[in-house]
Amino acid sequence: MNQNKSHRTAFIFLTVLFFLWGFITVLVDSLIPRLREVFTLSYFQAGMVQFAFFGAYFLLSIPAGYILSKIGYKKGIILGLVTMGIGCLLFYPAASMRIFGVFMLAYFMLAAGITVLQVAANPYVTVLGPEKTASSRLNLSQAFNSLGTAIAPAIGALFILKDRVMTSGEIEALDNTARTEYYINEASAVQVPFLGIAAFIGIIALVFVFVNLPKIGDTAASNDYRGVLKNRNLLLGALGIFFYVGAEVALGSYMVNYFLSLDLAEIIKNNSMMRSVAEWILSSGISTSSDMAIVGVFVTFYWTGAMIGRFIGSYLTKLINPAKVLLIFSLLAVSMIVISAFSTGLVAMWTLIAVGLFNSIMFPTIFSLALDGLGNDKPQGSGLLCTMIVGGAVIPPAFGFITDSYGFHIAFLLVILSYAYIFFYGFRNKSRKMTI
Repeated sequence: MNQNKSHRTAFIFLTVLFFLWGFITVLVDSLIPRLREVFTLSYFQAGMVQFAFFGAYFLLSIPAGYILSKIGYKKGIILGLVTMGIGCLLFYPAASMRIFGVFMLAYFMLAAGITVLQVAANPYVTVLGPEKTASSRLNLSQAFNSLGTAIAPAIGALFILKDRVMTSGEIEALDNTARTEYYINEASAVQVPFLGIAAFIGIIALVFVFVNLPKIGDTAASNDYRGVLKNRNLLLGALGIFFYVGAEVALGSYMVNYFLSLDLAEIIKNNSMMRSVAEWILSSGISTSSDMAIVGVFVTFYWTGAMIGRFIGSYLTKLINPAKVLLIFSLLAVSMIVISAFSTGLVAMWTLIAVGLFNSIMFPTIFSLALDGLGNDKPQGSGLLCTMIVGGAVIPPAFGFITDSYGFHIAFLLVILSYAYIFFYGFRNKSRKMTI
């Protein structure tokens, strides 16, 4: 009974971490349209923000696994939280100096901390109780991760996207006093939310200093990856993680810009119901908000769909083979993108937002399918899978480059191909009987 209580307490605290990194990961998306205007970036250059963020997963996931094997889960979690806090604090000088390189460094530090938490938390949750309920626990934790991603766009719209960014020419036309005041307000829009997050991370880190986490497995286990690299299902699953994260982040990162290209801000203003929703989320009159904020609030529903879908998916995967659910959801995601690409107005908006619902079960399901049957090699498998979160660093800039050259509709083909691979992985595993 004591062990069950200890496991339950640890699960609750770890689920808070899932929420935290989900919230921060999506809050980064809110900065992309703003940085694009502040620094006059192309879509490709704006996508490099995600390269700095998700590139940390590629560079640091396997080293993070090695560090965890040396210092243990508890110290590793505290290390990850402290690193995240430093990354958040770096946004303060980055916003004041308006230097793009400092923003990129802040993103990288923030992602470095999240990487350590990802590598530790995902396998830790799967072994924090009976093996037969491992997939259910991971889906539940991931649902709270989605809760964080659902809240973040509204916070981003409220604080980061709330006012219009002036062009370089407009700034130059201001007198010195007005220009200084504008820069101060611009910096504050970024600094306030990230300082608040840094304070919250500090509190969570202190909690983990004093909380007792049960020791799970052998933290001094081998860090040899040669065995897992021979597992074909794991390698194909790693590619699935690459394409899933890349597709999800690409859509989330450029959704505001896509909606702006469809002139949806004016449509929303002229639709009483949509206008009321925007005003409710923004807690202000829509007439005083920027077009970015008006369309940005609706990205909340993209991530909310992922949260709802994970709760539904957690139930569905108990009734239906998880691989079959993955297969169906990937097909539906492609259908929504195609409908959006060939539509206009609110239909184009809501069908693309609906992709979030079908994204929902993809990460935990691919992760569980890929780790299935690995036994004691699960930590190494987790390190490899987390490394492939680098898809979020590769696909969004590629999506941005194609958009710069050919427009959003052609760029959607890249995302469709990503979901097509996930469909293949689900089809390949449709007869697999899960052992975890």
